[in-house]
Amino acid sequence: MKERGRAGQRSVDERYTQWKSLVPVLYDWLANHNLVWPSLSCRWGPQVEHATYKNRQRLYLSEQTDGSVPNTLVIANCDVVKPRVAAAEHISQFNEEARSPFVKKFKTIIHPGEVNRIRELPQNSKIVGTHTDSPDVLIWDVESQPNRHAVLGAAPSRPDLVLTGHEENAEFALSMCPIEPLVLSGGKDKSVVLWSIQDHISTLGEGAAAKPPEAFTGNSGGKQAGKSGNNKTLDSPTVEPRGVYQGHEDTVEDVQFCPSSAQEFCSVGDDSCLILWDARVGFSPVVKVEKAHNADLHCVDWNPHDVNFILTGSADNSVRMFDRRNLSSGNIGSPVHKFEGHSAAVLCVQWSPDQASVFGSAAEDGFLNVWDYEKVGKKKERTGTRATSSPPGLFFQHAGHRDKVVDFHWNASDPWTIVSVSDDCQSTGGGGTLQIWRMSDLIYRPEEEVLEELEKFKSHILNCTPKS
Repeated sequence: MKERGRAGQRSVDERYTQWKSLVPVLYDWLANHNLVWPSLSCRWGPQVEHATYKNRQRLYLSEQTDGSVPNTLVIANCDVVKPRVAAAEHISQFNEEARSPFVKKFKTIIHPGEVNRIRELPQNSKIVGTHTDSPDVLIWDVESQPNRHAVLGAAPSRPDLVLTGHEENAEFALSMCPIEPLVLSGGKDKSVVLWSIQDHISTLGEGAAAKPPEAFTGNSGGKQAGKSGNNKTLDSPTVEPRGVYQGHEDTVEDVQFCPSSAQEFCSVGDDSCLILWDARVGFSPVVKVEKAHNADLHCVDWNPHDVNFILTGSADNSVRMFDRRNLSSGNIGSPVHKFEGHSAAVLCVQWSPDQASVFGSAAEDGFLNVWDYEKVGKKKERTGTRATSSPPGLFFQHAGHRDKVVDFHWNASDPWTIVSVSDDCQSTGGGGTLQIWRMSDLIYRPEEEVLEELEKFKSHILNCTPKS
């Protein structure tokens, strides 16, 4: 068994070495940041500064510690280098064990329990929700929260709001509505729970952490929160749910709002089901796909460009794309496409904000794959080029992580830029790796456009060659 483990690690190291040698060719920009503690989630926040060659943007991370220091929610500043600025030799010269100069910790919030999931409110990305090992969703105004020093015995920071309603722990499934300030969650109680924080948004945005609890209650009749996470009482106002939706028969692993409707949402779970809901018609499923995959479902995302398309990722190592107009046949899922390019469970899927047919998937195999469903069924090879064995639709594979990729997030403010994070406990015995990267635009631009540019480049090189 030990020999097999060593062989597996060798193959990972060889794969990584090969990947690193190709970084100057494959990437327009890449930053590698070593994390002392694993982060199970990573999200982009608002841009805060604009400069000639880079933009500064908030980045939300966490520190999942071993108990020697508190668990934390981290707000970092990330300097995102603009396209076609970074020199190829610079992006390939990084130390895996070092922290990146592009990522600097800005603020630390001591979190009551480990942070399993972070999601930002689209209407105000300074407001974030977190899931921990408790039934509650914690809401934070990260700008007004005080900066804390995470030392053993320090009291947890006080959330600005606590959303109650789950009967058992809700650890991962969390979504924020793009249209209204609504929050959606799923948990071990097999329920999907919906809240509105409409009455609290204006207060939160005005530095509510310094205000008394009554300032948060608005018209919701807020109450003080009970215990959460590490079993210490949180002196925070609570919001009760607008609706509790029953239909799953096992833990709900992920939830997602419809991009065009605050009343429609979907969920996936360990019962292999994909369920569509509509808050206007009650608390039962509108459509239930009994067998969307052949195993537990871990993640779901709804296409913001075409709301007919929904992605799911599963422990069966595959990603499936469903059309909500034709979801199932005899309760068995009828996906439009099956994307099979991972060798381990898929943990995260997300549509690109920049191109309607493009999405990413991250998995326990350490890869973050980028797909384009419009490429499925089309000729992949140009005349005279060597045939490839890539799965249909796969056009880029980010292999910079050496362990399972637990989360990633496309940057809506900076096209084709992705932040991804891996939990490196299995490969290195601790910590994690955060990478911010942007593939070369020669990879995704139209072929004719790329060939034209390369032809100009070729002409330029020939003209610069000294004549003998």
